[in-house]
Amino acid sequence: LIGMVYDNPTAQYIVNMQYGALDALRDTPFELVVHPCDSRSPGYIEGVRRFVQQQKLHGVMLVPRASEDQALADMLADIDCRYTRIASVAMDEPARMVVTHDRNGAAEVADYLLGLGHTDIALITGPAAYRSAIERTQGFIEAMASKGVQVPKARVVEAGYTFESGVAAAEKLLFGKQRPTAIFCGNDEMAAGVFKVAMRAGINIPRQLSVVGFDDSPLASRLWPSLTSVRRHTRDTGRIAAAMLIQPEAAVALSAASIRPHLIIRDSAQPPE
Repeated sequence: LIGMVYDNPTAQYIVNMQYGALDALRDTPFELVVHPCDSRSPGYIEGVRRFVQQQKLHGVMLVPRASEDQALADMLADIDCRYTRIASVAMDEPARMVVTHDRNGAAEVADYLLGLGHTDIALITGPAAYRSAIERTQGFIEAMASKGVQVPKARVVEAGYTFESGVAAAEKLLFGKQRPTAIFCGNDEMAAGVFKVAMRAGINIPRQLSVVGFDDSPLASRLWPSLTSVRRHTRDTGRIAAAMLIQPEAAVALSAASIRPHLIIRDSAQPPE
């Protein structure tokens, strides 16, 4: 058995990660078992320990945010359990890491929106406890600064990677004295929340407000107008992480194929009026 341990509020992300793992395990003797957890709970590491030992796991895939917890990785090493970590930056030795380079994807968004002529751009981030949120925020802000554009603190709103938190953040940004001409959202769920608030307020996307998401989930192409979003190849990420556990001799080579995100341009952004 291969375990997948996760603490992530985005259901589609978890489903795609499972599909990728199953791609790697198909036609092998291995099966996948999943273990959702709450990394804010004081006993969650002990819960993962029991899961690993009771299921007699061959290895464990750690999915963000659980993958970002060094204490959890240390526990698995202590009980001699193989593991791979999926994260936006390298946090372990190469044979245990699949790096998703979220900072690069966010920087590409900044370059794209600046190229359209936007300078008053707001940012709806994920939770500060998530390394992915930190990387996407810093990647975006640093790319803006490199072109001479500063993002004021008032234009950065922390949310929770959920639709509801995207709605709350959009209300703060769009009902102020001066609304931004563009919003970059840390995932597509929050971007959908922006769409709802904009529609309710009579703000046309993209004519009056450009919106860009992150993940390129199925939701991105189902929204209207369709959402420009950063694709991060979640299914491939899951496939590589699982393959590293069952092909240890190829783990370093597989990890070298770290997934690099790129922007998928659709209809939700245009030059400001």
